[in-house]
Amino acid sequence: MFSTVLIANRGEIALRVARTCREMGIRTIAVCSDADRESAVARYADRCVRIGPSAARHSYLNPAALVTAALQNGAEAVHPGYGFLSEDPDFAEICEANDLTFIGPPAALLRRLGDKADAKQIAREAGLPTLPGSSRSLLTVEEAREVADRIGYPLIVKATAGGGGRGMTVVRDGRDLGQAWGRARAVAQSTFGDPRLYIERFLENARHIEVQVLGDGRGGVVELGERDCSVQRRRQKLIEETPAPGLPARLSQRIRDAAVRAARHVDYAGAGTYEFLVDEDEFVFMEVNCRIQVEHPVTEMVTGIDLIREQLRVAAGYGLSVTQDDVRPRGVAIECRINAEDPLRGFLPTPGTVAEFLPPSGPFVRVDTHGYPGFRVTADYDPMLAKVSVWAPDRRQAIARADRALEEFRVAGRGVHTTRDFLREVLADPAFRAAKHTTGLVDTMTPGRDVD
Repeated sequence: MFSTVLIANRGEIALRVARTCREMGIRTIAVCSDADRESAVARYADRCVRIGPSAARHSYLNPAALVTAALQNGAEAVHPGYGFLSEDPDFAEICEANDLTFIGPPAALLRRLGDKADAKQIAREAGLPTLPGSSRSLLTVEEAREVADRIGYPLIVKATAGGGGRGMTVVRDGRDLGQAWGRARAVAQSTFGDPRLYIERFLENARHIEVQVLGDGRGGVVELGERDCSVQRRRQKLIEETPAPGLPARLSQRIRDAAVRAARHVDYAGAGTYEFLVDEDEFVFMEVNCRIQVEHPVTEMVTGIDLIREQLRVAAGYGLSVTQDDVRPRGVAIECRINAEDPLRGFLPTPGTVAEFLPPSGPFVRVDTHGYPGFRVTADYDPMLAKVSVWAPDRRQAIARADRALEEFRVAGRGVHTTRDFLREVLADPAFRAAKHTTGLVDTMTPGRDVD
């Protein structure tokens, strides 16, 4: 096993990785920008190294700074967390070229699956159903119009290298395609450094179901059940739960089998998530996330399996510690993301300094956070402050526990607003409680409030 790991990330995921490393006796090197000098992980890790100014492109998105920090501090491996460079094949290659183990899929696989258009083709090769759309990345709006004329509207424009809901635009009319294309291309370039886009048919009221997999890189794959991520705002998730409520057992098995088949097809290594859209009793492949997911805690809560530990084991060459027979999910888990955003103003980010920060506790409540009194929310990074996850024997009790935990959560500060109260509205919504919700739920709850 590794003796020292550099964590190439920030916030709650950096702290989450550091905690499992400590339990395993692994020394941790945290990194920080100027904005994060007083961060929770900077204080928790065995050592913290400054890697640049506050802007992410000069710090957390700077491969040279990260690799230099790793080499100068004796790290043998780099854990990228999620976001930033976690799915960047160039970063993985740079790590490998400097004898650093990249804790995730190898660069070649990241390159194949990170291109969303290529990932769809690979999924089709593995026998998975996909949405009609472009069979490759597109560079011009003229190419997009040709595909749009073939598949029809509504459609969605996506960044080929995208993730986390960024770089996506829904187009309902051909007259809007040019403007949407330009906007999506600009976001793709600025966010991912890659302007390529692709398009596919947009399902208006589908469910977003994903399957957590673990692969040993040699064809061995284990699935840890499905998660429902249908509560979204502009394709960014707000609430996730497992198992997916109301999903027929036979359909669940088909989706999980498809994810395993697709992962085996590419000899997947480490933790990954296969994402699908579900409409009644049919499902289609959407994309693969080749990293740990924000919502991984709910899977850990129902299975008792530490996903970070499994990532470390696979990267170190030990393989998985569990077989499919060992995976026996129990109960229901729900995660709610507390973001520093104002739902009454179209979920605009609300930077400021947190004066009061009191997370909930109690039985079967888990809070993943990097917040504390005095924490400064900046506009430089994602506004997520915490994830509140709960477990209960059944969904009714899980919803009640999640609502209680959110009610207890106290976050206050000048100018800082959070999504806490809105999340409680979702938990109380009749469609959500009846498990009849789709990806369109938040839009029906916030008419006129959403802004770009």
